[in-house]
Amino acid sequence: MSTPEHSPLGKATVYADRYDPSLLFPIPRADKRAEIGVAEPLPFHGVDIWNAYELSWLDGRGKPVVAMAEFHVPAVSPNIIESKSFKLYLNGFAQERITDADALTATLMHDLSTAAGAVVNVQLRHANAVALPVVDLDGHLLDGQDIAIDHYGPPDAGFLQADATATPVAETLVSHLLRSNCPVTGQPDWGSVQIAYRGAPIDHAGLLRYLVSFRTHNEFHEQCAERMFVDLMQRCAPLQLSVYARYTRRGGLDINPFRSSTPATPGNPRTVRQ
Repeated sequence: MSTPEHSPLGKATVYADRYDPSLLFPIPRADKRAEIGVAEPLPFHGVDIWNAYELSWLDGRGKPVVAMAEFHVPAVSPNIIESKSFKLYLNGFAQERITDADALTATLMHDLSTAAGAVVNVQLRHANAVALPVVDLDGHLLDGQDIAIDHYGPPDAGFLQADATATPVAETLVSHLLRSNCPVTGQPDWGSVQIAYRGAPIDHAGLLRYLVSFRTHNEFHEQCAERMFVDLMQRCAPLQLSVYARYTRRGGLDINPFRSSTPATPGNPRTVRQ
């Protein structure tokens, strides 16, 4: 069964060091999307960008090779891939002899696409390659507002409001105060979020209170980003909207869901916390 309680999360685990694609644990997106009123066709475009920092295998002569990897899982895929199972799967290459990076890329792309139910793009970066630059997320930082907050969950879209009588604006807003929790283990997931929109001005204080209201909420990264997108659309009715959550890594993986009202392609801006 593909539900979180049947995944490797929160269970004692044997860390295999041989290739085993059956370790990948897909979880259908449909149930959580139904919970927030998302149906086909999807009201957003998007992608989940994963960065893996702990990937290694053996070359044809048995010498270890190390690399970083970037994975793009399309939001139209019917499944997400549970992160611990992803880590276990990647670790399984540690003692596998693989002819070259192209062969590994093809294997990764096949297995991950099978699990996700859609084509997953894969890019490898060897350890001596130019690393992703560390950057600040573009946008106006919300976190310095002098406001009182006393609600930390569940997420409350009632905090969101926009002034429909005002002149439309185009702005990008950023917060580093995002925190949510794994729905199985309860472990905290820390992140930053970038919200870009065009439309009636969104109240900054209300938006920050809304983002903080995820603080004790139990939901996967991808689901949190989609909930934010849907709530902002319903409460503030922007003409254009994108939500980009950049979570810190756990187990050598970070997950970065992007959802947008237009078919935009996000960059992969590694933040100082990543």
